[in-house]
Amino acid sequence: MGCARILLADDHQAMLETVAHVLAVDFDVVGVVENGKLAVEAVAALDPDIVVLDISMPLIDGLEAASLLKQSGSRARVIFLTVQAQPEFVSAAFSAGAKGYVLKTCLITDLVPAIREVLAGGVFVSSSLAMDETAAIRAAADP
Repeated sequence: MGCARILLADDHQAMLETVAHVLAVDFDVVGVVENGKLAVEAVAALDPDIVVLDISMPLIDGLEAASLLKQSGSRARVIFLTVQAQPEFVSAAFSAGAKGYVLKTCLITDLVPAIREVLAGGVFVSSSLAMDETAAIRAAADP
């Protein structure tokens, strides 16, 4: 298998640059976009293996973008990279079709392992998200 193709979506340019820099060593970052609408369009055009989405973005938020990708039958797997640590956001992300959930505070330690785990067919949740529903979230993420 070649280098995994990654699309990044976040409305903060500095975050996009940081994430692209972190991932460029191990992966092929094929695009960066600033909102969920552009993310959905870019997935159709670029056919990435992984889409790294923020939750809070303009036009279409990350949760809606993930749902649209799921509904369209996209093969791209979604990993959220967000500041939202509340269980309801984690649950909503997996219900929308996510396979990974990484907190931005854990970007350096968790994002590359999350991508590798999701590419291998698994599910990843930042370990700092200590919650009782982790098993239910993992179960919801299984195909």
